[in-house]
Amino acid sequence: MGLLRKTWIGTFFFIAMAALPARADIKIGQTAAFTGPGASSVQEATEGARLYFDAFNAQGGLKGQRIELISLDDRYEPQLSAANTRNLIEQGVVAMFLSRGTAPSQAIVPLLAEHRLALVAPSSGAMALREPANGYVFNLRASFQREAERAIRHLAGIGVKRLTIVQVNDEFGNDAGIGALRGLQALNMRASAHLRFDRNKPELAPLMQQVAKANIEAVLLIGPGYAVVEGINALRAAGSTAHVATLSNNASTEFVKALGDNARGVIVTQLFPYERSSATPLVREAQALAKARGKTELTPAQIEGFAAAKLLVEGLKRSAKDLSREGLLKALEGLQQFDLGGLELSFGPKQRGGLDFADVSIIGPDGKFWR
Repeated sequence: MGLLRKTWIGTFFFIAMAALPARADIKIGQTAAFTGPGASSVQEATEGARLYFDAFNAQGGLKGQRIELISLDDRYEPQLSAANTRNLIEQGVVAMFLSRGTAPSQAIVPLLAEHRLALVAPSSGAMALREPANGYVFNLRASFQREAERAIRHLAGIGVKRLTIVQVNDEFGNDAGIGALRGLQALNMRASAHLRFDRNKPELAPLMQQVAKANIEAVLLIGPGYAVVEGINALRAAGSTAHVATLSNNASTEFVKALGDNARGVIVTQLFPYERSSATPLVREAQALAKARGKTELTPAQIEGFAAAKLLVEGLKRSAKDLSREGLLKALEGLQQFDLGGLELSFGPKQRGGLDFADVSIIGPDGKFWR
């Protein structure tokens, strides 16, 4: 009798548990350079995204389903980015999210169409991900060209007349360079020189000596963080006090640390509202969640990640009745005049450009980005 009772209880428990709705996490895939020269920005952006995801999950998630962000390191290698994406697809991710860089993001694109999968908020301003509009890519940040134009306009606004563009000789540099030239043309200005360097072997000292000898007033340095650091240090070593501007891919604490004393006064474009101002609802929300977790300050990259997570969650909410890759694609494409918190975003069949917001910051004596 005792054995029969135990068997009955065990059977009842099994049936009862089977009857309960299973909590299936919503898997989101990310491949980005968590190691290597750009790791700081990637880590900060991902921290910002997790800040929002964690808060959303703590409130019950989407009808009890938690968001699980699966992040893999691609070391900024396009082939590894594609391999990671295949791995994540096999794990059943609903979307790809917050990839980093032009070439690694482009390596993902063929897999998106093959598997009907969205890539949400790639951390790249490449026009190749915007024009023509790709039905599977949902951009959040403004383009490289837009922020390069903004940097030129700022330099002209502070009275700069003699300006040199120094860019990495790759797709990223050429893309941003087009925006810089367009900005100059709009102001009826011309660059004193337009110089290029190799991504893998920058060797910027000779170029910066050339810039210093020409008594240039400002340099727009477009390139990866390690090369821009080398260029700024070489420029100062050559005796130049020219203004230096660079793009938002270098808006990280690691970039500032690497520059040391030469960081002060460097102009860095920004594609999201000021991370230390509570005037913008998006930033105020991020600050409140960060404070609740014992964090006193946020970085520009963390704000980008936070905004990206908020965009993705909105798409998931709107696809709740069809929580699938196809359902999320349709939901995101239907977003019109969506308020991220002081920033409005719209998508459509031929609209994937992301935000138009672009601003500038200056690295202050405290190592913080001032605006």
